[in-house]
Amino acid sequence: MYPDALGRSGKEPRGLDIDQLPSKVAIQMNDTHPALSVAELMRQLVDEHGIEWERAWKITQATCAFTNHTLLPEALERWPLEMLEHVVPRHLGIIYSINEELLKKVAVSFPGDLGKQGRVSLLEEGNGFKSVRMAHLAIVGSHSVNGVSA
Repeated sequence: MYPDALGRSGKEPRGLDIDQLPSKVAIQMNDTHPALSVAELMRQLVDEHGIEWERAWKITQATCAFTNHTLLPEALERWPLEMLEHVVPRHLGIIYSINEELLKKVAVSFPGDLGKQGRVSLLEEGNGFKSVRMAHLAIVGSHSVNGVSA
């Protein structure tokens, strides 16, 4: 078994309360390609360490930060659902759960605004292509988001 972010290889914490992870570790996502880190940290916390979903989500958001370097459409990666389903099915399941929680919050904040839900959703469908909007995943999974392009 490989060590986790805390250097442990088992499920039991040794010397560090998992809630302290954000004060010891920072996951900085530069652009959208490392956005899968959000789902991977959730997977480790929930599956490997038995942390309850809401607590794991708070830890994940407090640990992750996102910097976007451009708003050009070609830089805002969209990963095919079919590929994720084949390569990292557990991560995709986590992304679905994150999206479900996100859309519930949007529905409460913007009742009846289905257009808003579609615009912020982590999932996108169009022209027969289903994908995950990786920038959206990075944004919703981070405590800090900034952009550095003009």
